Amino acid sequence: MLSEIRVENLLLMERAELRLGPGLNVLTGETGAGKTLLAHALDLLLGGKARAGIVREGASEAYVEGVFELPDWLRVGRDGLLPADAQELVLARRVWPDGRTRAYVCGRAATVGDLRELGSRMLSFYGQHEHRRLTLASVQLDVLDSFCGAAQAQRRARMLTLHGRVRELEGELAEFAGELGARERELDLIGFELREIEQVDPSVEEEQELLRERERLRHQEALRRGAAVGVEALYGDEGLGAASLLSCAAAEAQAAATLDSSLEPLAQRLAALRYEAEDAALELRAYLEGLEAEPGRLEFVEERLGAFARLARKHGGGVAEVLAHAERCRARREQLEGADSASAALEAELAQASGARDQVGDELSAARAQAAPRLAAAVLERLAELAMAQARFEVALAPREGGYGARGRDSVEFLIAPNPGLPCGPLREIASGGELSRVMLALLSAAHGADGDGEGAGFGDAGAPMLVFDEVDAGIGGHTARAVGQHLHELARGRQILCITHLPQVAALADRHFTIVKDGSRSMALTTVAQLEGEAVVDELVRMLGADGDDAAAHGHARELLRAA
Repeated sequence: MLSEIRVENLLLMERAELRLGPGLNVLTGETGAGKTLLAHALDLLLGGKARAGIVREGASEAYVEGVFELPDWLRVGRDGLLPADAQELVLARRVWPDGRTRAYVCGRAATVGDLRELGSRMLSFYGQHEHRRLTLASVQLDVLDSFCGAAQAQRRARMLTLHGRVRELEGELAEFAGELGARERELDLIGFELREIEQVDPSVEEEQELLRERERLRHQEALRRGAAVGVEALYGDEGLGAASLLSCAAAEAQAAATLDSSLEPLAQRLAALRYEAEDAALELRAYLEGLEAEPGRLEFVEERLGAFARLARKHGGGVAEVLAHAERCRARREQLEGADSASAALEAELAQASGARDQVGDELSAARAQAAPRLAAAVLERLAELAMAQARFEVALAPREGGYGARGRDSVEFLIAPNPGLPCGPLREIASGGELSRVMLALLSAAHGADGDGEGAGFGDAGAPMLVFDEVDAGIGGHTARAVGQHLHELARGRQILCITHLPQVAALADRHFTIVKDGSRSMALTTVAQLEGEAVVDELVRMLGADGDDAAAHGHARELLRAA
């Protein structure tokens, strides 16, 4: 239940605070006073989109806050949204003039999605034109399925999954069928490309080695000359090479070290240098001998690298990409070669999924066929209470055009004959706005009736403990208005209803009455909301009856409405 709602700086409303209670709460006021502001405030709490320009002129921000009793399901599954010691659920929304918004749950920053999820379970909203949705075939099917109960919702969930799988398998089979003609051509192309790659048999390691070898072969003379000069420098003629000179120096130092031991480390260093020089000379000589390449080796290396380059240009990137392309070709060849068996497996899976879908479709259709007359009877019973005792109402089932859909294979049409002697016709063609409103209330009563059977009517969340009606009684007057008010009053037993209305017959039945007043005498119009009690309720009913404040007959009529409530 919504116990409090606070609104600050929302359009004409500078500040308003309503303390609601169980049962029927009504909000009335002159046309243009801003009754829909409260509806918009509640929409913001439900995660609705903030319209441009809703922040009151001159204000830095608009703020809406709703305080709900903490439901049992949220006491158990808080999911970190609520403080551990929270005793109530507080949803809030802050809106800035530039359109930015911020959502809060119990004072903690939250997402608009959090508000939408929590709010939709706490409150179900029925706007001025909500009854027009009843003319949509999809909504009528939702109404009937919701009336069938929770098991039907589970069937619909299975139907959605199975139908999606059937469509997916049908698409895959169609794709296979389209590929059959091109399969052989694609296999030929794949085979040619694989043979071309496998004949060259490239590898990344070989490419790197060939690149290094090509550089050596291209600069063979310079490398030979450098190696020869190095060997000559280390092993020169007549003992003038570096290795020979280091050998002499090492020998002399070693001899001197026998006379002065401090020269021993130096002698060892010279000996080590001698050995290093000799090793370097041997390696240079071996390198020089190895530079002798077989004739035509450079041409072979160039040709091999050229073959690698041609494959890389054809398949993109380098040798690694060529090898990856080869792997993809092998995988695709395996897929194409196994297309027949894969197609047969898909056909078997499709038959199984279609069979499962048919079974669920039969269950959906059977439940609808059983519930349709019960729904029609329940609606007729409520319509009789809504001054449409002579009306006839039927729920017609027919096969869905085009076969299966995500909701099964049935279509639903609500048929009505508001007056006796006339055949039933589609609701969208026959019913007036006021009649549509009453049909919607009848459906809601069938779902939320005083017995609390818990069956849904397909509008919003059937389990929400609070229902909000924004002038759904538009187009209704006289005795019918009284019947609608009584219906709303009955509907409010055991739950909370907030009804924004212009009908005194409805307002007189309220458990709690609020009025909204616009003061246009100021430079900036100001809207205020106040709870009415006692004689103030009578005065408001007189205003709603269209009479002057001193009209004694109107006051008597207003008091009569209250006594009859």
